[in-house]
Amino acid sequence: MIDTNQLWDGVLAEMELSLSKANFSTWFRNTSIAKQEEGAVFVSVPNTFVRDWLINKYHKNILHILRNLDEGIRSIEYIISKIETREDKPKDLSFGKQVMTANLGLNELYINKESNLNPKYTLDSFVVGSFNEVAYAAALAVIKEPGTKYNPLFIYGGTGLGKTHLIQSVGNHFRNNTTKKNVFYITSETFASDLINSIINKKANLFKEKYRKYDVLVIDDIQFVSGKIKVQEELFHLFNSYYETGKQIIFSSDKSPKHISNLEERLRSRFEGGMIVDISKPDYESRLSIIKTKVKNNNYLVTDDVLEYIASIVQDSIRELEGAVNTIHCQAQAKNRHLNLQEVKSLLKNSIKPQKSVSIKDVMKIVSDFYSIEEKILYEKTRRKEVVKPRQIVMYLLREDFDTSYPYIGQKLGGRDHTTVMHAYEKIKRDILVDQLLAQEIEQIRGLLYNSV
Repeated sequence: MIDTNQLWDGVLAEMELSLSKANFSTWFRNTSIAKQEEGAVFVSVPNTFVRDWLINKYHKNILHILRNLDEGIRSIEYIISKIETREDKPKDLSFGKQVMTANLGLNELYINKESNLNPKYTLDSFVVGSFNEVAYAAALAVIKEPGTKYNPLFIYGGTGLGKTHLIQSVGNHFRNNTTKKNVFYITSETFASDLINSIINKKANLFKEKYRKYDVLVIDDIQFVSGKIKVQEELFHLFNSYYETGKQIIFSSDKSPKHISNLEERLRSRFEGGMIVDISKPDYESRLSIIKTKVKNNNYLVTDDVLEYIASIVQDSIRELEGAVNTIHCQAQAKNRHLNLQEVKSLLKNSIKPQKSVSIKDVMKIVSDFYSIEEKILYEKTRRKEVVKPRQIVMYLLREDFDTSYPYIGQKLGGRDHTTVMHAYEKIKRDILVDQLLAQEIEQIRGLLYNSV
């Protein structure tokens, strides 16, 4: 019988393929299998809200995946658990009162506490192809001459293309080579949160001291400083401090500096003063090379014809590529044999995110029906509250799920400027992280949208 960690890893791998990053994190973070007995699986969840949502929204899918992995599973019980810290001692499991280490699926337990870097991200494990070779070359140049001509190094590109892997690899290299530089990695949202807390607690000087002590500072998802004036001001002064003392600073973003809205010109100028390089979507050969490397490094049970099929149908995201391989491997491990191509096609047909198979008209109709407004109003230039939100959700879905360009979305929705679309996308993307009702609504719309295709 496959162990509970492998079972839940299989569920997470397959669910991640069918959900956005935000929704996967919202509903499956801090979940795990507490125990398995007599055909029943007890899934540990952090609170009643997550429990109810999994039961109502994802129960059938979870049970289907579990049964594919272990035919002996007949039912699922969802139980609310406290998350154990490293200092906590495990207690006996009893229904309704579980204490266990949460399986986050993100390797949090392996993060280096001093640098905030994940040691799994290395240059050796970074697969170089035509889509990222310039970014890789720029990273090597920074390693060779830190704090000089490529300062800052600004890497941008779509979600799931390996930006975080590359920038953390540079950080890990600096920490582990002979120079032993003092490196720190952080997301822009955490940076902003630290700043706000320091102001509230009247510890602004400690904040400045903390972030100025490093030799190399790596900031991920810098686009989220958009519109945050105080954060941008502090970042500007921090940048100047690094630049003037010859210290290296590295940024990643989902867009180039000139396309980050509500950004102070002096900060945009600093971003553009170094090396700006993008990572594009990988071509077929690169996608195949990436998943072959993953299979080789992990001794996975996946055949070449299956890898070629996966590389042909998953085109936009390295994360999705790896998720598909993980799903196939978990199934093969459970069955103790390689899966044939037909089995793989059947397994992945409902998991791979659709590639522009839905028209803008489809999205407009389903969203307008969902919010009980006339479809034609979404094209009009009205600022009525009951229209603005559905229109922004349309823009978000077209960008997030189908990677439609900002200018094209703006053109189709009444000739709006692309910056308006960018603002709408970023607003919804931020809001769903804190507004659970909005996250639910968008998931319901996705269900209607994809079931109608």
